[in-house]
Amino acid sequence: MPSDLASHSDHHSSRSGPATVALVGAEFGWGSSGKLSAVLSALRDRPTPPLRFVGLASGLGRPLLAEHAVAAWHDLPADPGRLAPAVEEFVRSQGVRAAVVVLDGAAATALLAAGVPTVFVDSLPFLWSEGDRAALPLDATVYCAQKSVELPPECLDVLADARALRWVEAVIAGPRGPDPATGHRRPGPRRPYRRALVSLGGLRAPTLGDPEHYPRLVVPAALEALAAHGVEEVHIAGNLPAELAGRLVDESVAPPRTTTGPLGHGAFLERLADSDVLLTSPGLTTLLEAGGLRVPTVCLPPQNLSQIFNGRYHGQALGAPLRVLWPKDVLVEEEALALRSEGEDRALELIYDSIGRAALGDDRPAVRHALRDGVLEALRRSTAVDDWGALTTAVGTGGAVQVADALLGVLAAPDRPV
Repeated sequence: MPSDLASHSDHHSSRSGPATVALVGAEFGWGSSGKLSAVLSALRDRPTPPLRFVGLASGLGRPLLAEHAVAAWHDLPADPGRLAPAVEEFVRSQGVRAAVVVLDGAAATALLAAGVPTVFVDSLPFLWSEGDRAALPLDATVYCAQKSVELPPECLDVLADARALRWVEAVIAGPRGPDPATGHRRPGPRRPYRRALVSLGGLRAPTLGDPEHYPRLVVPAALEALAAHGVEEVHIAGNLPAELAGRLVDESVAPPRTTTGPLGHGAFLERLADSDVLLTSPGLTTLLEAGGLRVPTVCLPPQNLSQIFNGRYHGQALGAPLRVLWPKDVLVEEEALALRSEGEDRALELIYDSIGRAALGDDRPAVRHALRDGVLEALRRSTAVDDWGALTTAVGTGGAVQVADALLGVLAAPDRPV
């Protein structure tokens, strides 16, 4: 923890000022921070009591929240044994009254143990099985589980024990400008595709050995397929190392105007709205945001367990096979899914190892070639889809407001000792 926490103790322990709310997003991808951004936007757009926000951990996603008034960010120790005392000191020194935590079960549990009423946002409830039970804060003050097009029975068995379970719609940012759901901004898919956005997330997952393996296989394949499809302009966004991004563009047959670089959340949504097509590793937040904007979307191969589900749900909702599969000699999805009963980490181990072997193996050119063909075929199939908002419509778009309401309800409850 930063050494300056104690110096803030007297100033922030008073109840007379704004209520201090802690924000935490999982150190996995950018989806958690996108959801925190959506919740903060929902709070900003409605009357609330005076609030002060402080961030905890969420190092990867902090740039996405730069547009919001977060007073300060504080790190957590890497040693799990030091987590609880560090959170207790953070709560005491900052006078934390409540917390919103997205997917970080350990942080939520520590905040609850420190006496902080905590709203936990679970955007992947369909993922869990008995092997994940211990990692979930089922005693959260409010457990907001995001609706899904399908919920396996094993996840329902786990969530049945959540003390205050509340199902919410998709936790995504609302539209900027005219509502895309009415067609004012996007009357329909723009064809042929000329401007594309490629988005990669999840490349800093805690147990991921080398973040370069996935993009080394997928980025050249995506760029070459876009060029073959006639796309003239593409931007590669996401948490891709800048040097690697430039190198992959240089070694690919890319569209003539190809740029790279991360985008803040607002900038990403604006770029997405102006794109003819999105190619993305199938993070759920990105798929839902694209659906809200009615942007044609192709799912790149999954890079973790949740993305297998996300890509399948996306195609199921849209009624078309719009995801690119790994060659069978790289990864058989059913084998990863079969390991879920042992917990998510066991399945992730298989997925990461499989991708790593393909990225380092002699067959890498053949894998890239197969992925390029898969992307190109998905792009061709995408032109038959008319309603690109089907996935988002299926789960609704009011989740950010619903989570904001849960937080305001927690803050309005009688004070609890902190």
